Amino acid sequence: MEMLNWKEFLYPYQQAVSELTLKFEYAMNEYKTIEMYSPIESVSGRVKKVSSIIEKTKKKGIPYNKIEETIEDIAGVRIICQFVEDISKVISFIKRRDGQDFTIVEERDYINNFKPSGYRSYHIIIKYPIHSVTGYKEVLTEVQIRTMAMNFWAVAEHSLKYKYSGNIPLEVRDRLVSCAEAAFNLDNEMSTIRNEIMYAQQVNKLRDNLIADILDRIQVLYFKAKLSEMEEVNRQLVDLWSHGSIDDLKEFKHKLQEMTVLHEE
Repeated sequence: MEMLNWKEFLYPYQQAVSELTLKFEYAMNEYKTIEMYSPIESVSGRVKKVSSIIEKTKKKGIPYNKIEETIEDIAGVRIICQFVEDISKVISFIKRRDGQDFTIVEERDYINNFKPSGYRSYHIIIKYPIHSVTGYKEVLTEVQIRTMAMNFWAVAEHSLKYKYSGNIPLEVRDRLVSCAEAAFNLDNEMSTIRNEIMYAQQVNKLRDNLIADILDRIQVLYFKAKLSEMEEVNRQLVDLWSHGSIDDLKEFKHKLQEMTVLHEE
Protein backbone atom coordinates (compact mmCIF):
# COMPACT_ATOMS: atom_id res chain seq x y z
CA MET A 1 0.00 0.00 0.00
CA GLU A 2 2.85 2.39 0.82
CA MET A 3 4.15 2.06 -2.74
CA LEU A 4 1.02 3.63 -4.25
CA ASN A 5 1.47 7.17 -5.59
CA TRP A 6 -1.80 8.58 -4.27
CA LYS A 7 -1.57 11.93 -6.02
CA GLU A 8 -1.14 10.27 -9.39
CA PHE A 9 -3.67 7.55 -8.57
CA LEU A 10 -6.46 9.99 -7.59
CA TYR A 11 -6.01 12.48 -10.42
CA PRO A 12 -8.29 10.61 -12.93
CA TYR A 13 -11.00 10.46 -10.26
CA GLN A 14 -10.68 14.20 -9.67
CA GLN A 15 -10.99 14.78 -13.41
CA ALA A 16 -14.08 12.54 -13.58
CA VAL A 17 -15.77 14.41 -10.72
CA SER A 18 -14.98 17.80 -12.26
CA GLU A 19 -16.27 16.86 -15.71
CA LEU A 20 -19.42 15.09 -14.49
CA THR A 21 -20.31 17.88 -12.09
CA LEU A 22 -19.99 20.36 -14.93
CA LYS A 23 -22.14 18.22 -17.27
CA PHE A 24 -24.99 17.97 -14.74
CA GLU A 25 -24.75 21.67 -13.90
CA TYR A 26 -25.02 22.50 -17.60
CA ALA A 27 -28.14 20.33 -17.80
CA MET A 28 -29.62 22.07 -14.75
CA ASN A 29 -28.92 25.52 -16.20
CA GLU A 30 -30.27 24.51 -19.61
CA TYR A 31 -33.61 23.56 -18.06
CA LYS A 32 -33.78 26.99 -16.41
CA THR A 33 -32.61 28.87 -19.52
CA ILE A 34 -35.43 27.47 -21.65
CA GLU A 35 -37.93 28.21 -18.85
CA MET A 36 -38.46 24.55 -17.93
CA TYR A 37 -38.62 23.13 -14.44
CA SER A 38 -35.30 21.50 -13.53
CA PRO A 39 -35.50 18.18 -11.68
CA ILE A 40 -31.90 18.89 -10.61
CA GLU A 41 -31.79 21.31 -7.69
CA SER A 42 -28.02 21.19 -7.09
CA VAL A 43 -24.92 19.16 -7.95
CA SER A 44 -21.79 18.47 -5.94
CA GLY A 45 -18.87 16.09 -6.17
CA ARG A 46 -16.00 14.74 -4.14
CA VAL A 47 -13.08 12.34 -4.30
CA LYS A 48 -12.72 9.96 -1.37
CA LYS A 49 -9.96 10.83 1.08
CA VAL A 50 -6.88 8.61 1.06
CA SER A 51 -7.49 7.70 4.71
CA SER A 52 -11.03 6.54 3.86
CA ILE A 53 -9.77 4.47 0.93
CA ILE A 54 -7.10 2.79 3.07
CA GLU A 55 -9.66 2.10 5.81
CA LYS A 56 -12.00 0.48 3.26
CA THR A 57 -9.24 -1.68 1.77
CA LYS A 58 -8.27 -2.96 5.22
CA LYS A 59 -11.88 -3.63 6.21
CA LYS A 60 -12.62 -5.59 3.02
CA GLY A 61 -9.17 -7.08 2.51
CA ILE A 62 -8.65 -5.42 -0.89
CA PRO A 63 -5.04 -5.39 -2.23
CA TYR A 64 -3.87 -2.05 -3.59
CA ASN A 65 -3.67 -3.39 -7.17
CA LYS A 66 -7.42 -4.21 -7.04
CA ILE A 67 -8.63 -0.86 -5.73
CA GLU A 68 -9.58 0.58 -9.13
CA GLU A 69 -11.80 -2.35 -10.08
CA THR A 70 -13.22 -3.01 -6.60
CA ILE A 71 -13.96 0.31 -4.88
CA GLU A 72 -16.77 2.00 -6.79
CA ASP A 73 -17.20 5.23 -4.83
CA ILE A 74 -13.73 6.81 -4.90
CA ALA A 75 -15.24 9.37 -7.27
CA GLY A 76 -18.69 10.51 -6.19
CA VAL A 77 -21.22 12.91 -7.67
CA ARG A 78 -24.35 13.86 -5.73
CA ILE A 79 -27.49 15.20 -7.40
CA ILE A 80 -30.07 16.80 -5.11
CA CYS A 81 -33.74 17.03 -6.12
CA GLN A 82 -36.61 18.99 -4.60
CA PHE A 83 -39.19 16.22 -4.85
CA VAL A 84 -39.19 12.41 -4.84
CA GLU A 85 -40.79 12.47 -8.31
CA ASP A 86 -37.76 14.32 -9.66
CA ILE A 87 -35.47 11.39 -8.88
CA SER A 88 -36.99 9.20 -11.61
CA LYS A 89 -36.60 12.08 -14.09
CA VAL A 90 -32.89 12.39 -13.26
CA ILE A 91 -32.48 8.62 -13.57
CA SER A 92 -34.09 8.73 -17.03
CA PHE A 93 -31.83 11.62 -18.01
CA ILE A 94 -28.74 9.63 -16.96
CA LYS A 95 -29.91 6.51 -18.79
CA ARG A 96 -30.33 8.51 -22.00
CA ARG A 97 -26.63 9.40 -21.76
CA ASP A 98 -25.62 5.75 -21.25
CA GLY A 99 -23.25 4.70 -24.02
CA GLN A 100 -22.54 8.32 -24.98
CA ASP A 101 -20.91 10.12 -22.04
CA PHE A 102 -20.39 7.03 -19.87
CA THR A 103 -21.43 3.42 -19.33
CA ILE A 104 -23.84 2.37 -16.59
CA VAL A 105 -22.46 -0.57 -14.61
CA GLU A 106 -25.03 -1.04 -11.87
CA GLU A 107 -28.06 0.58 -10.20
CA ARG A 108 -28.94 0.39 -6.51
CA ASP A 109 -32.36 1.52 -5.35
CA TYR A 110 -32.05 2.43 -1.68
CA ILE A 111 -35.29 4.41 -1.82
CA ASN A 112 -37.73 1.55 -2.33
CA ASN A 113 -35.26 -0.83 -0.66
CA PHE A 114 -33.86 1.40 2.04
CA LYS A 115 -31.11 0.22 4.37
CA PRO A 116 -31.84 -0.93 7.94
CA SER A 117 -30.27 2.33 9.16
CA GLY A 118 -32.97 4.27 7.31
CA TYR A 119 -30.63 5.44 4.55
CA ARG A 120 -32.46 6.35 1.34
CA SER A 121 -30.86 7.30 -1.96
CA TYR A 122 -30.60 6.05 -5.54
CA HIS A 123 -27.11 5.04 -6.67
CA ILE A 124 -25.90 4.57 -10.22
CA ILE A 125 -22.39 3.19 -10.73
CA ILE A 126 -20.87 4.27 -14.03
CA LYS A 127 -17.62 3.90 -15.92
CA TYR A 128 -16.52 7.35 -16.97
CA PRO A 129 -13.95 7.75 -19.77
CA ILE A 130 -10.98 10.00 -19.04
CA HIS A 131 -8.77 11.46 -21.73
CA SER A 132 -5.62 12.79 -20.08
CA VAL A 133 -2.00 13.45 -20.98
CA THR A 134 -1.21 9.86 -19.96
CA GLY A 135 -3.86 8.39 -22.27
CA TYR A 136 -7.38 6.93 -22.15
CA LYS A 137 -8.82 5.42 -18.99
CA GLU A 138 -12.22 4.49 -17.54
CA VAL A 139 -12.84 5.15 -13.85
CA LEU A 140 -15.68 3.90 -11.70
CA THR A 141 -17.85 6.70 -10.33
CA GLU A 142 -20.85 6.61 -8.03
CA VAL A 143 -23.74 8.99 -8.80
CA GLN A 144 -26.09 9.51 -5.86
CA ILE A 145 -29.57 10.92 -6.46
CA ARG A 146 -31.67 11.98 -3.48
CA THR A 147 -34.03 14.64 -2.18
CA MET A 148 -32.99 17.49 0.12
CA ALA A 149 -34.63 15.72 3.07
CA MET A 150 -32.81 12.45 2.30
CA ASN A 151 -29.54 14.34 1.98
CA PHE A 152 -30.00 16.17 5.29
CA TRP A 153 -30.47 12.83 7.03
CA ALA A 154 -27.53 11.18 5.23
CA VAL A 155 -25.14 14.02 6.11
CA ALA A 156 -26.23 13.85 9.76
CA GLU A 157 -25.74 10.06 9.85
CA HIS A 158 -22.28 10.40 8.28
CA SER A 159 -21.27 12.93 10.94
CA LEU A 160 -22.45 10.60 13.69
CA LYS A 161 -20.56 7.67 12.17
CA TYR A 162 -17.41 9.78 12.19
CA LYS A 163 -18.01 10.88 15.79
CA TYR A 164 -18.53 7.33 17.04
CA SER A 165 -15.94 5.72 14.70
CA GLY A 166 -18.68 3.78 12.95
CA ASN A 167 -20.14 2.37 16.19
CA ILE A 168 -23.20 4.55 16.74
CA PRO A 169 -24.92 3.74 20.07
CA LEU A 170 -28.14 1.71 19.78
CA GLU A 171 -30.32 4.49 21.20
CA VAL A 172 -28.96 6.99 18.66
CA ARG A 173 -29.37 4.45 15.83
CA ASP A 174 -33.01 3.95 16.77
CA ARG A 175 -33.61 7.69 16.76
CA LEU A 176 -31.87 7.96 13.40
CA VAL A 177 -34.25 5.37 11.94
CA SER A 178 -37.20 7.40 13.26
CA CYS A 179 -35.71 10.55 11.73
CA ALA A 180 -35.29 8.79 8.38
CA GLU A 181 -38.95 7.82 8.41
CA ALA A 182 -39.91 11.39 9.29
CA ALA A 183 -37.79 12.71 6.41
CA PHE A 184 -39.45 10.27 4.02
CA ASN A 185 -42.91 11.32 5.25
CA LEU A 186 -41.89 14.95 4.72
CA ASP A 187 -40.96 14.16 1.11
CA ASN A 188 -44.35 12.51 0.59
CA GLU A 189 -46.19 15.47 2.13
CA MET A 190 -44.24 17.92 -0.03
CA SER A 191 -45.27 15.90 -3.07
CA THR A 192 -48.94 16.52 -2.28
CA ILE A 193 -48.43 20.29 -2.68
CA ARG A 194 -45.80 20.00 -5.40
CA ASN A 195 -47.82 21.92 -8.01
CA GLU A 196 -48.48 24.80 -5.63
CA ILE A 197 -44.79 25.01 -4.69
CA MET A 198 -43.72 24.95 -8.34
CA TYR A 199 -46.26 27.66 -9.22
CA ALA A 200 -45.01 29.85 -6.35
CA GLN A 201 -41.42 29.38 -7.54
CA GLN A 202 -42.39 30.34 -11.10
CA VAL A 203 -44.14 33.47 -9.84
CA ASN A 204 -41.11 34.44 -7.74
CA LYS A 205 -38.81 33.91 -10.71
CA LEU A 206 -41.05 36.05 -12.94
CA ARG A 207 -41.12 38.73 -10.26
CA ASP A 208 -37.32 38.70 -9.94
CA ASN A 209 -36.92 38.99 -13.72
CA LEU A 210 -39.38 41.89 -13.88
CA ILE A 211 -37.58 43.76 -11.09
CA ALA A 212 -34.22 43.17 -12.81
CA ASP A 213 -35.64 44.61 -16.08
CA ILE A 214 -37.13 47.56 -14.21
CA LEU A 215 -33.80 48.36 -12.54
CA ASP A 216 -32.07 48.24 -15.93
CA ARG A 217 -34.65 50.68 -17.35
CA ILE A 218 -34.20 53.03 -14.41
CA GLN A 219 -30.44 52.95 -14.87
CA VAL A 220 -30.87 54.10 -18.49
CA LEU A 221 -33.37 56.81 -17.52
CA TYR A 222 -30.98 58.32 -14.95
CA PHE A 223 -28.93 59.70 -17.84
CA LYS A 224 -31.94 61.04 -19.75
CA ALA A 225 -34.83 62.03 -17.49
CA LYS A 226 -35.21 64.99 -15.15
CA LEU A 227 -34.33 64.64 -11.48
CA SER A 228 -37.95 65.24 -10.44
CA GLU A 229 -39.11 62.44 -12.75
CA MET A 230 -36.57 60.00 -11.34
CA GLU A 231 -37.57 60.85 -7.77
CA GLU A 232 -41.15 59.89 -8.65
CA VAL A 233 -39.96 56.72 -10.39
CA ASN A 234 -37.95 55.70 -7.33
CA ARG A 235 -40.92 56.40 -5.05
CA GLN A 236 -43.14 54.14 -7.15
CA LEU A 237 -40.49 51.44 -7.23
CA VAL A 238 -40.22 51.43 -3.42
CA ASP A 239 -44.00 51.03 -3.18
CA LEU A 240 -44.05 48.16 -5.66
CA TRP A 241 -40.92 46.38 -4.37
CA SER A 242 -42.64 44.79 -1.39
CA HIS A 243 -46.33 44.89 -2.22
CA GLY A 244 -46.65 45.13 -5.98
CA SER A 245 -48.34 42.29 -7.87
CA ILE A 246 -46.98 40.79 -11.08
CA ASP A 247 -49.50 42.88 -13.07
CA ASP A 248 -48.44 46.04 -11.20
CA LEU A 249 -44.79 45.36 -12.02
CA LYS A 250 -45.61 44.69 -15.69
CA GLU A 251 -47.54 47.96 -15.88
CA PHE A 252 -44.68 49.86 -14.24
CA LYS A 253 -42.18 48.29 -16.63
CA HIS A 254 -44.36 49.35 -19.59
CA LYS A 255 -44.51 52.88 -18.19
CA LEU A 256 -40.70 53.01 -17.98
CA GLN A 257 -40.46 51.76 -21.57
CA GLU A 258 -42.71 54.62 -22.69
CA MET A 259 -40.62 57.13 -20.72
CA THR A 260 -37.44 55.80 -22.34
CA VAL A 261 -38.90 56.17 -25.85
CA LEU A 262 -40.17 59.66 -25.02
CA HIS A 263 -36.76 60.85 -23.85
CA GLU A 264 -35.06 59.39 -26.91
CA GLU A 265 -37.16 61.52 -29.27
